[in-house]
Amino acid sequence: MSINPIQFQRGLSLPDFLSQYGTEAQCESALEKVRWRDGFRCPQCGHDHCTVFRRGQQPLYQCSACHHQTSLQVGTLFQASKLPLTPWFLAIYLITQAKNGVSALELMRSLGISWRAAWRLKHKILRAMLEQEADRVLRGRVEVDDAYLGGTRSGKRGRGAAGKRPFVIAVETRPDPEGGLPHPVYVRFDPLPDFCQTTLARWAEQALDVDTLMVSDGLVGFLAAGAQVTHHQRVVVHPRKSSELDCFHWINTLLGNLKNSIRGTCHGFKVRKYAARYLAEAQYRFNRRFDLPSLVPRLLFACVHTPPCTEKQLKAAELWT
Repeated sequence: MSINPIQFQRGLSLPDFLSQYGTEAQCESALEKVRWRDGFRCPQCGHDHCTVFRRGQQPLYQCSACHHQTSLQVGTLFQASKLPLTPWFLAIYLITQAKNGVSALELMRSLGISWRAAWRLKHKILRAMLEQEADRVLRGRVEVDDAYLGGTRSGKRGRGAAGKRPFVIAVETRPDPEGGLPHPVYVRFDPLPDFCQTTLARWAEQALDVDTLMVSDGLVGFLAAGAQVTHHQRVVVHPRKSSELDCFHWINTLLGNLKNSIRGTCHGFKVRKYAARYLAEAQYRFNRRFDLPSLVPRLLFACVHTPPCTEKQLKAAELWT
């Protein structure tokens, strides 16, 4: 039996996490270093000196020049949150270190907060992941396929089925130096309104580098996508199954892992409304899987540089444009 060394790589253990971020003071210090790497800068005038004092439990920074007051959370994803930083950091840890992610219900139990607070917290973090992955461009050899996300529904099956969200999965691969199957490097999961030629052409223009070998099945829409890149290898699958073809090995593997992960972790979420965030969560973790201990500070950086959003904004559907 072959063993994948990536599966046995060392992550960030819970004791190690708590030793670094176990107290509110440690979380404040980590957040300050991420927000002001070169020291405090007033967001109003740019001055680099301030007075620090506390109002309740929150530290406030008052600029020595213009006397503007700010906090660590203002202007970040943490803005207006009533939760301390410790549950935020623990949520970031749980979401990044769990291979299949965690549901809002699991966060509620693990953090000791209400389900509504856990849902808001999770979706804000997913939004940060989505923004970080939005500009990723795949290049080299890229396997692509169309797929659907959503539970079983009665009625029509396959393309056009009701209650499901269409999306494109694309996997960038690199050759195996020993001549075996290519190795997956990066992935994209992009929800789309449909698989028509115009939509897929626009998707390829955004997601793929021009100098790309795109490997797809015989879906007509992929002809337009293939026209956006230098090389397009079109493999007509029927009457075979794509799982029988080595050229689609990683597409089928990652698609199966994705659906099993979402099906096993999240129950009853609104697929057509929030698919973009859940797909971005899986994409973010996979594309950073080689260095698990760094995921907490990296996602913290993403949260600091993601604009604040209200609950109303969180409940709005993420639309692909």
